[in-house]
Amino acid sequence: MPLPVVAIVGRPNVGKSTMFNRLIQKRVAIEESTPGVTRDRIYGRVEWTGSEFWLIDTGGLTFEEDKISQEIYRQVKLALDEANLIVFLVDVRSGPVFLDFEIAAMLRKNEKPVILVANKAELPDPAASLAEFYALGLGEPYPTSASHGLGTGDLLDEIKKFLPAGEMPEGNEDLLRVAIIGRPNVGKSSLVNKIAGTERVIVTDIPGTTRDSIDLLIEQNERRYLFVDTAGIRRKNRVEEAVEYYSVLRSIRAAESADVVLMLLDAAEEISEQDKRIAGIAHEAGRAMILVVNKWDKVEKDEKTMDVFREKIRKELAYLTYAPILFISALTGQRVQRLYELIDYVAEQHAMRVKTSRLNELLADATAVVPPPTKKGKQLKIYYLTQIRVKPPTFAVIVNDPELAHFSYLRFLENKLRETYGFEGTPIRIVVRKKSKKEDG
Repeated sequence: MPLPVVAIVGRPNVGKSTMFNRLIQKRVAIEESTPGVTRDRIYGRVEWTGSEFWLIDTGGLTFEEDKISQEIYRQVKLALDEANLIVFLVDVRSGPVFLDFEIAAMLRKNEKPVILVANKAELPDPAASLAEFYALGLGEPYPTSASHGLGTGDLLDEIKKFLPAGEMPEGNEDLLRVAIIGRPNVGKSSLVNKIAGTERVIVTDIPGTTRDSIDLLIEQNERRYLFVDTAGIRRKNRVEEAVEYYSVLRSIRAAESADVVLMLLDAAEEISEQDKRIAGIAHEAGRAMILVVNKWDKVEKDEKTMDVFREKIRKELAYLTYAPILFISALTGQRVQRLYELIDYVAEQHAMRVKTSRLNELLADATAVVPPPTKKGKQLKIYYLTQIRVKPPTFAVIVNDPELAHFSYLRFLENKLRETYGFEGTPIRIVVRKKSKKEDG
């Protein structure tokens, strides 16, 4: 299921972007004391004690009538619609002001759970100032200092309490979720229409459908497939409408919730930086993936054209060498039926589990051919290799010192796993862990 969403809201200059950057542990949002710097929603992924969620940084609300203020208001409203939880940021130093009361009234009408966060609380004793915020009618304020990192761990603990478990709906274990992603105009909707026109469509009440996606449930070969046509992901500087900004997050969430992602490319155009960025969404989410080259009917071809195009894809999307490539035409239906075979195959690879005994046979052979690296006179020792999860296949390498495990050697082990077991169509993740004293015993 898609990750839950947490939105940070508040008036200008209370530290929303600083808090956002602190919680995602990256410097993404612009931090500036001038009010109104953040106008569009910015989003990042947060991991905390086994839980993950999307965090949205929104622009400062003023409720003024000028064009920019109205655009910020629309953006915030969209964030509130999608969010599972609201973090309302206020400023301890100034105390509650009129705008805070206006925003609090809006949030109470929204009926989503709200955590009231009193930021800039690096004062020696902010308790007296905190008491004033009870007047907002949103419960106890949590003191934090985003710039100093004070109280942010407690805030994340509190956020975690409110987040949904994200379990799959009952009765849908046999359902294979397939997200179709790509730039605008690569033929995503055309592909869905072709699928819908050639197969029996079943109306369903499966939860999770978003406003700007089309969900299509198909039964084929005694298996059920839920195809999700996502909004085209545009480069940010080409997006003008508020709803288009927000479709990016929804497309990301659709990819995350999928078992298999079909990444559509346009055969009539060069692979762009935007194609690379969109494909990276599915890769980072650990989804099984197929690279689908659409509009193949528009390409003048000879016997070498397909091989040349395939080689170009492998060069431009070098991090996706594991993903199979299929050339289709959504318009004519050319090879569209082959999608089912490939979807089934990469879904099986994505869910493959290998016994620890076999993995350690592979490890013994690999280390005999290429011994583990040495750093500053100390050699990496690999005690064993075990698979800790599927979807995507994830392996733990138990070693004497994780700092000695160079990424190039981990890549070597990944290549050996692929050579032996395939794992075609799925990313592989390898985590390095130090051997515990308990394991020594």
